[in-house]
Parts: sequence; structure tokens; C-alpha cells
Amino acid sequence: MSAVEKKTALEPRVRVWDWPVRLLHWGLVVCVALSWWSREDLGPLHERTGYAVIGILLARLIWGFAGSRYARFSQFVRSPEATMAYARAALSGKAPRYIGHNPLGGLMVVALLACLSLLTFTGWLYTTDMFWGYGWLAYLHKYTAWVLLGLVALHICGMLWTCREHHENLVGAMFTGRKKAPSQNDVA
Repeated sequence: MSAVEKKTALEPRVRVWDWPVRLLHWGLVVCVALSWWSREDLGPLHERTGYAVIGILLARLIWGFAGSRYARFSQFVRSPEATMAYARAALSGKAPRYIGHNPLGGLMVVALLACLSLLTFTGWLYTTDMFWGYGWLAYLHKYTAWVLLGLVALHICGMLWTCREHHENLVGAMFTGRKKAPSQNDVA
């Protein structure tokens, strides 16, 4: 074990992401990846993963209001002013560490959930008799999927930047649910 690994293993940890948040997060990752992979073959796999995403979205919405502290939307959805202030601090290299989602991360959660909601709604509409075969709906679904891909790329870039900036393994935290305990400069 290297010196860095020993130091990391000895650092106090705090539970942040509960098991429902982690399960729903990784469930979305798997379902979105399978949906993207099966996008040209609009058969049962694409449709089933779309319905799974709807179920995950509904569960996350409920958990965003009834879940644990860091799962609640009220904990991480910030005002536009606070989000812009955080973005300015991040650009200047002075962004504070947040125990839960930082303001840009909270905005990304909302953007991803909204995009996935539109994507699954348009996909579901396309399966109905009333909207089957409508070209505009197929294009809306297709281009919303490309927007989602862009948001996922931004999400990954933001996560990697935060990992580097605050010397924290956020991927590991999303598996274990634990992050470094807050210091006096961190925002709980």
C-alpha cells in the first residue's frame, strides 16, 4: 500500500450517499448505456430499459423529497445566484468543497433528470397508437438523446474536475456512500 493509500485509508469518513441514491444512480447508468447501445434497434431491450428509467426517475423524485439529508433536492438545489457564485469561485480556483452536491452538481442533477424525463416521455408517446409514426416526435426523442449524451459528458467532466480540485474519489464515494469527513472550510 502506498503512502497516499495509507493516508486515505486513515482519513475519517462520513456517510453521504445512502443506498437508494447509489442504487438509483448506477441503475440509471446501466439503463442509459443499454438504451444508447440499443437505440438503432427499437426492439424490446430499448423499450424495457426506457420503462426501467421511468421507474428509476419516479423513485428518485420520491426520494428527492422523502430521502435522507443529502438525497433531498432541498439540500442541493441552489438559487441561480448561488450557482453562479460557485461557478465564478470554481473558475478562479477557489471553489469550496461540498459534502453533498455542489451548486453546479445540483444543477446537473436537475438537468439530467429533466432531460431523462423528456426522453422517456417522448419514447413512451411514440409507442402509443395516437403518436406512432410521427416524424417530429422521433426527431425530438433522437435529439433529446444527444442532449443527454452531452449532459453526461459534462457531468463526468465536472466530477473529474471536482475529484482533482478537492483530492477526493467521487466514483468510490458513489459505490461506498462515504466521503472524507468535512473540514472547517467545507460546506455541509
